[in-house]
Amino acid sequence: MATDTNKTRRIGDVEVSAIGLGGMPMSIEGRPDEARSIATIHAALDAGITLIDTADAYHLTATDDGHNESLIAKALASYGGDTSDVLVATKGGHLRPGDGSWTLDGSPKHIAEAAEASLKRLGVEAIGLYQFHRPDPKTPYEDSIGAIRDLLDAGKIRMAGISNANPAQIKQANEILGGRLVSVQNQFSPKFRSSEPELDLCDELGIAFLPWSPLGGITNAAELGAKYPAFQTLAAELGVSPQKLTLAWMLAKSPIVIPIPGSSRPETIRDSYSAVDLQLTPDQVAVLDAA
Repeated sequence: MATDTNKTRRIGDVEVSAIGLGGMPMSIEGRPDEARSIATIHAALDAGITLIDTADAYHLTATDDGHNESLIAKALASYGGDTSDVLVATKGGHLRPGDGSWTLDGSPKHIAEAAEASLKRLGVEAIGLYQFHRPDPKTPYEDSIGAIRDLLDAGKIRMAGISNANPAQIKQANEILGGRLVSVQNQFSPKFRSSEPELDLCDELGIAFLPWSPLGGITNAAELGAKYPAFQTLAAELGVSPQKLTLAWMLAKSPIVIPIPGSSRPETIRDSYSAVDLQLTPDQVAVLDAA
C-alpha cells in the first residue's frame, strides 16, 4: 500500500486510509434500506477506504443490538474484492434501550460481554480495534479501561482505543494499557472545536485522533457551508464541496488525524474520500483555523 501520509495513516501498527467510513447513519433513526447501506460500504471500499467505524450501540430498536456491526460484516462478506486490509473498529459501553435514548454501562462485566457479542457479529477471531465508547459516571474510569486492557491481554482485540475522552483520561488510559493506547475518537468539526487539546495531546503522543461527526453530524452536514462562510468561500474558490474542504482541513492539521464521516449514500462517501487528494496551503489552513 502507498505511504503517502495524505492518503494513508497509521493506527497502531496498521496502515489505513486517511479517511474512514462512519457506520452510524446506516443503523439509527432515518436509516436507509439495507441495499443502499451495503452499496455505500461497497462504494467506500471501491474508493480505497480501509477503515470502517461502528459500535454495538448503532441500532434502532431494543431488539436489533449490533445492527451496524452485522451490516458491515454482511457487506464485507458480499464484496467482490479483497478485504483483508480493512480495519473494522467497534466500540462498547453505550446502550440504546429502544426509546431513542442513549445510556451507559462501563462496568467490566458489560465490557467483557459486549466485546464477546461484537466478536460474534463481526465474525472475527479478534476485533481489529476496540474502543471504550464513553465514560460512565457510575463506573471508575480505571475499571472500564482495565476491562479493555484485559481484552487486549487475552487476544480478544488486536488494538485498544477510547472515545469521548479528555486529556487526563487519555493519559490515564494509556498508562493503564501500558502505553498501548492507539486511538482517541472525539467529536471535532468546524462547529465543535473544544477537542483541540485532545488532538494536540494525541499529536504529541503519536496516537491516532479520529474525529467523529467531522461534518457536524447527520442533520447538519448539508448546511456546513451556509453556517461557516469561510469554508463556503474557500470551497467555492477551489471548486470543491464545503464537506470535502472540511475533511482536507482536518487532514492538514496533523498526520495523526483520521476523520470518520458518517455516510449512508455512495455519492457522499466518495466525495468525502476524495478529500485525500486536496492539498491545502498553510495560509488556507490558517484561515479555516481562525473561522
